[in-house]
Amino acid sequence: MACVLTAPSSGSGKTLVSLALAALARRRGATIQTFKVGPDYLDPQLLSAVSGRSCRNLDPLLCGEAWVERSFQGFGSGAELALVEGVMGLFDGRGPSSAGSTAAVAGQLGLPLVLVVEASRQAGSVAALVRGFRDHDPRLRLAGVVLNGVGSERHRALLAEALEAIAMPLLGALPRHDSLHLPSRHLGLLPAHELADLEQRQGAWADLAERHLDLERLWPLLAAPAPPADGLDPIQWCLAQERGAAGGKPGAPAAGADLARAHGGAVQPGAASLASPAPLPVAIASDAAFHFRYPEATELLRARGMEVVPWSPLADEPLPARCHALILPGGYPELQAGHLARSRRSLTELRTAAAAGLPIYAECGGLLLLGGELCDPGGTPHAMAGVLPFRARRGPLSLGYRDASVCADGLVLRLGERVCGHEFHRWQLEPLAAGDGVGDGACDGAESPTWGEAPIWGETAANLAPLWQLEGWGSPSRREGWSRRTLHASWLHLHWTGCSAISRRLRNAAARHASANGTGWNAANPAAATPSSVGA
Repeated sequence: MACVLTAPSSGSGKTLVSLALAALARRRGATIQTFKVGPDYLDPQLLSAVSGRSCRNLDPLLCGEAWVERSFQGFGSGAELALVEGVMGLFDGRGPSSAGSTAAVAGQLGLPLVLVVEASRQAGSVAALVRGFRDHDPRLRLAGVVLNGVGSERHRALLAEALEAIAMPLLGALPRHDSLHLPSRHLGLLPAHELADLEQRQGAWADLAERHLDLERLWPLLAAPAPPADGLDPIQWCLAQERGAAGGKPGAPAAGADLARAHGGAVQPGAASLASPAPLPVAIASDAAFHFRYPEATELLRARGMEVVPWSPLADEPLPARCHALILPGGYPELQAGHLARSRRSLTELRTAAAAGLPIYAECGGLLLLGGELCDPGGTPHAMAGVLPFRARRGPLSLGYRDASVCADGLVLRLGERVCGHEFHRWQLEPLAAGDGVGDGACDGAESPTWGEAPIWGETAANLAPLWQLEGWGSPSRREGWSRRTLHASWLHLHWTGCSAISRRLRNAAARHASANGTGWNAANPAAATPSSVGA
């Protein structure tokens, strides 16, 4: 049975141990499916690169417990080995509770735990720490401990004796060495594509596992789960649940519907997707500035008959000529703000497409691209697409799960629906009035480029509405986001398996755009008939 690698806190080394085991599996020629508890994007990017398979997030708050089980069984059974990396400390969940925590996921799936302990400044005290985690919840089974940051053989012997005194198996002891450090920045680890020496690191991680982990006892804890009894892969299962909830094929409630109902919402029956004789192209911003996305979003779109076309604003690419919808995921646009501001063709086409009614879905960093101005980490402002009336600059951290109550019918959500999302950013928005000029030196007196046209929001402000009301532990209730019939723009990250209607509604909006515009987006002739209804 697969295990869950967990720790007393973040920074203990569980990602390092996960990467070491995944790298060793690849070296041995074995397939391994990795999972990550919680809403993370960066750890999964590394685990995906090392394992050669898309890492899957297991988040009962964003996706619902039914999806967590289906994802683990369905994706995990497709490989020879499987491992789950936890999030933060073992019992850290939503607010002060353990909801959505590593402990909650391990308990739901019945998986044993391996505790990774940063022991560089401990000796006998490690026994008290481990005993506390072992005994805190008797429903969980702690299979053993991996020590990280061990300074010497003598230090290892001290720690091993302390664990032996509480009958806790020692499954490995990693040395303290600068070469094992994983570089990070303000939102977490560096993305995999920024590690120029990733191949060399993979070799070092595999060596680390072979030399310092008790593989005789650890390897059986990587056994893949059995496949689901009905044989449905997770994406098809997700779509089947939605059909069942809508009164079609019999089945359980739609993925994430248990969460929606728990928060007082209702699963909205949906009309069948609009017919289309050929795949509907949807463009997704995909480059060093925009890469925070869950693989299931792309898979759901493809399962619904959409062709996913990458688009790089950083490369100043034109919008793909045939696209009927656009997705702007999160990432690090603030670190690329100057480069993005120079991508005049991309920004101009984005601005024109938004005005012409191209369906646009934007989250977090994608939201920043739509604004009037974005300040880089040094406070210098840079002009963005000018679709929405704000400038963004660095501010306090916004972090946590949010319950979102939809305020009005929009592109992918409907009035009264409730979903759970996750917010994680350090940039804050300041409103721009219709007469404000982009690049007026609002960010610490610096200058930025200016556009030769009036902001789009001057013409469409009447059609913009707050997207939803957000509630979260320790976070003031507030209205957030922008919504209209062809736009969804918010700080909030959603996992689409928690609301699979999003992919259906986006496809239907793309089909309506195709019906009104024929071959798709065309910069030379952007005029489009605005849909009169958002549909189901």
